[in-house]
Amino acid sequence: MKALAYEKAHSLDAFAIELIDAAEPRLRDTDLLVGIRAVGINPGEALIRQIRSAEPGGRIILGWEFAGVVEAVGPEATGFAVGDRVMGTGDMTRDGAWAERLTVDHRVVASIPDQLSFSDATSLPIGGLTAWEALFRDHDSLAAGIDRVLIVGGAGGVGTLATQLLKSRTSALVASTASRPESREWCTRMGADVVVDHTGNVPAQLRDAGIDRIDLVLSTAGTAGNVGWIAEILRPFGHLAVIDLDGPLDLGPLVGKSVSLHTETVFSKIMAGGDIASQGRILAELAADVVANRLRPIATTVLEGLSVDTMRAAHELAESRRTLGKTVINF
Repeated sequence: MKALAYEKAHSLDAFAIELIDAAEPRLRDTDLLVGIRAVGINPGEALIRQIRSAEPGGRIILGWEFAGVVEAVGPEATGFAVGDRVMGTGDMTRDGAWAERLTVDHRVVASIPDQLSFSDATSLPIGGLTAWEALFRDHDSLAAGIDRVLIVGGAGGVGTLATQLLKSRTSALVASTASRPESREWCTRMGADVVVDHTGNVPAQLRDAGIDRIDLVLSTAGTAGNVGWIAEILRPFGHLAVIDLDGPLDLGPLVGKSVSLHTETVFSKIMAGGDIASQGRILAELAADVVANRLRPIATTVLEGLSVDTMRAAHELAESRRTLGKTVINF
């Protein structure tokens, strides 16, 4: 099969992802074999491309957000049949979805409703699961006492879906950060009650908006540099949920307020052990919410083709950190 792969970690300027002939993926007992029709592109995948190399003689196929059609079903995989349209995330310990086919545990997959296109469906899994688990943890709602939430990076994929989940499933006030006029407008359109500029004085802007405390901060970017003002706005015994911990973080400013720190990695359940099937259930709920008009898909840029040029264009967008919603590639 055809796949997009690379051997050595590299920068965008030295883009080295190539279209190769790869071996067909092996089907495990609990797996589905999925013919890929669309993939979502995430900043985390661009980061992995920059820092992770393959073992000597090997290659890396990235891509853990996909939509496609079931082509085979393992003997222990239930709830799906050949021909079903599905979406999911895959497993970072295995080859990803930047290929013609993918094998994936059926428990991290959900059916795509007829009303949803492949490109719209593939815009939901990573952002939706990350936002859900960061906000609700392993439950279906916010913890008691969380009435005001601030999302740092409200215009990205996770921030966009977090805003929509909060507005459709809770009564919390939602504030978002965005620095450009178009991203501020996007956050408002997604449902944010207040939008502030993270390049300015965030605590002062919140006070001007009548918000003197925040119960939960969901930080999607720049956390290490923002801890000082995050600590200022959080109430005592508040919560900080973080998805971008890829380096040292000074927690000193948070200690005086007895803040709870929640880290979130969407692959933790499948890699470290947990209720894997919960992710399939969450994806099914997200799809149902879209059909019921409680949630909007977030595919804002749709590219075409399993090609080096298309993937490079997607990585340029991901590394710009100026995209709204999600970049999707249809195969």
